[in-house]
Amino acid sequence: MLKTLGTIALTLATLTTEPATATAEYPTSISLPDGFRPEGIAIGSGPFAFVSSMADGSIYRADLRTGRGKVFSRGPGTPSLGMTIDRHGRLFVAGGTGGDARVLDSRTGRVLASYRLTSGKAFVNDVAIINGAAWFTDSTNPVLYKLPLRGDRLPAKVERIRLTGDLKYRAGFNANGITPAPDGRGLLVVQSNTGRLFRVGWSGASRRVNLHGESLREGDGMLLRGRTLFAVQNRLNAVAVLPLNASGTEGRVVRRVSDRRFDVPATVAAFRSRLYLPNARFSTEPTPRTPYRAIAIPRPEPR
Repeated sequence: MLKTLGTIALTLATLTTEPATATAEYPTSISLPDGFRPEGIAIGSGPFAFVSSMADGSIYRADLRTGRGKVFSRGPGTPSLGMTIDRHGRLFVAGGTGGDARVLDSRTGRVLASYRLTSGKAFVNDVAIINGAAWFTDSTNPVLYKLPLRGDRLPAKVERIRLTGDLKYRAGFNANGITPAPDGRGLLVVQSNTGRLFRVGWSGASRRVNLHGESLREGDGMLLRGRTLFAVQNRLNAVAVLPLNASGTEGRVVRRVSDRRFDVPATVAAFRSRLYLPNARFSTEPTPRTPYRAIAIPRPEPR
């Protein structure tokens, strides 16, 4: 979910407090290993968060109750980016410039399967599970990679679904964050370099979502809760909040929230009343000693 810098005007509502909920005593900042270069985050039934590394593809598991954790799955030496967890406790990992994907056991860190998605230049960026399949975006190539799932069985190979319709690739980072549409009959994909949001069908046919003049430029990871979409705009240090219609073909940005601790967050996951965002720090030169952390904020409600 790496992006280029864009500039748009926005009004930010700074979040400083959290409602008194069961998670109120959980830490609101989770320290990650120095030099880790976090990018993706996934949270299952909890209370554990999984954070991916762009540096070497390792996965860090953190206990949300204490903020403590450790690397529980060593990477292949190529990046790990967007992630999601299915109901079987399997962690699906997008492989970035490695052009691959992995499936891990979220309890042990064991690699259950690896897939070569493409042999050419690629940036496999994010993943969502819907309609009996895991769907991966590629910011370089106008395709979705479909990994059909049949219960607890993993497939032998992946399918390539070409993107058609309104979503046109151009220079820079294209298709990035992906999440199911509210009606469960399609996908929502954000195009980082244009700020446009698209509804994509199972065939790859895309239709631009009507945002009523708004933009999601620098759009990165996304999260859908009910009919509310949370879209991270990484270099803007903001999370856009968009109520959508039932089909996901229309929505409005009703607010953007930020936090003084944000430092180019890349994506978002939810646990109870909170959103968790790893600071990717794309504007900071990475070194083996660069510190990183994930930030928790109250989950904002549409106004």
